[in-house]
Amino acid sequence: MNLLSRLLLRNDDKGSLSSVEALNSDIQNLSRAEFDEMLELANSNHVVVRAMDVLLHLAREAHDDTRAEWAFTAQATERARITTALTFLTQICDSFREHGHDVTVIKSLDHWPDLGSDLDLYTDTKYQDVIRLMKTRFQAQLAPRSWGDRLARKWNFLIPGLPEAVEIHMGRLGQTGEQLVIASNIVKRSRRVLIGEHGFRVPSASDRLMISTLQRMYRHFYFRLCDIIDSAELADMGAIDYVDLQSSATDAGIWEGVATYLVIVSDYAKHYRGTGLDLPQFVRASARFGGEEIYYNKEFLRVPIMPQSARLYGTQLAGMLRRMELHSSARLGLLPWLATAALVGQKLTGSDKGIW
Repeated sequence: MNLLSRLLLRNDDKGSLSSVEALNSDIQNLSRAEFDEMLELANSNHVVVRAMDVLLHLAREAHDDTRAEWAFTAQATERARITTALTFLTQICDSFREHGHDVTVIKSLDHWPDLGSDLDLYTDTKYQDVIRLMKTRFQAQLAPRSWGDRLARKWNFLIPGLPEAVEIHMGRLGQTGEQLVIASNIVKRSRRVLIGEHGFRVPSASDRLMISTLQRMYRHFYFRLCDIIDSAELADMGAIDYVDLQSSATDAGIWEGVATYLVIVSDYAKHYRGTGLDLPQFVRASARFGGEEIYYNKEFLRVPIMPQSARLYGTQLAGMLRRMELHSSARLGLLPWLATAALVGQKLTGSDKGIW
C-alpha cells in the first residue's frame, strides 16, 4: 500500500529530491512478483488505471522498458474490462430512460478513469418494474439476496457477457435501508457527466460524499485507496459545497461521520503529498477522529469499530429517534444483530454469505 500511495499521492512540485529519487529507485528495483502483488492490491483498491499510468510514465522516463511493458499490459487489460462494462452500463441506463424510469449511477463512476468491481445504480422505480426490465431486456438473472440486501432494498443482477454484477438500490440507501433522506434527493440533485463517449446521471458532490461515508464509516469500516484519491480530487477541484454538505448530512444524521471521513482523507493525503485538504474549520471541529486512528490490514485502510465507529452509529441512531423516524430507526437498530450474525457465520462456515 505504501508504494501505491506514494505513486498516486506524490507531489512533484513539493516533494523533496530524496523522496523522488527513492520512488524511482523502488520502481526500478521492482521484481515481477512484487509488481504482480502491487497490481493485485491496485485492483482491490480500484486504482489500476491511475497507478499503471504513473508507473508507465516513470518507467519510460527512466528508459526502463521491462517495467513499462508490465504497466502498459496491465493498464490495457483493465481498460478493456472497463470499456465492456461502460457499454453495458450505457445500455442499462438508456433502457431505464426509454421506459420512463429515472436512474442514477452511484459509486462506480466515482473512481474514473478506474471503475468499481460491480456496477451500482439507484432508482425510485418499483422493484417489480426493474426486475421485469432487467430480465426482459438483458436476460438478467437475480443473484441470491442476503438478509442485508433485503433490508437495504437492493438487488443484484447477473447479465450474460458482463463479468460485473449490476447492483440496483431501490428507494433506500444504507446498510439496513435506513437512509430515506439521502435516497429521496439522489435523483433530483443528480448531474449529467460525460465518461468517454457515454453520458450518465451521477450524484451531486454532497450526495456522493455521503454515500461514500455510509459505506466506509457505517458499513465496511475500511477505506480503499480510491476513496482517498477520489475525495481528495473533489476537494482540490473546489467541487464541494461544504455548507450544503453539512446541511444535507445533518438532515441524514451522519454529519459527524462525514466530517470524520473528510479529515481522515485529508490526514492520509497530507502524509504522502505534504498537504491535506483545505477543509473549513467547522468540518474539522465536527470530526470525531482523524487519520491517526486508521491502520493498514488485509489490503485496506481499516477504521476501528470500537469505540470510534460505534459512537458514530450511536449518534446516527439517536438522531433518528429524536426526529421520530421510527421505521428507519428500527431498521438501523438491526445492524448490530446483522453484524453479529455475519461474524458468527464467518467463524462457523468461513463465509458470511446470505447474511451481510
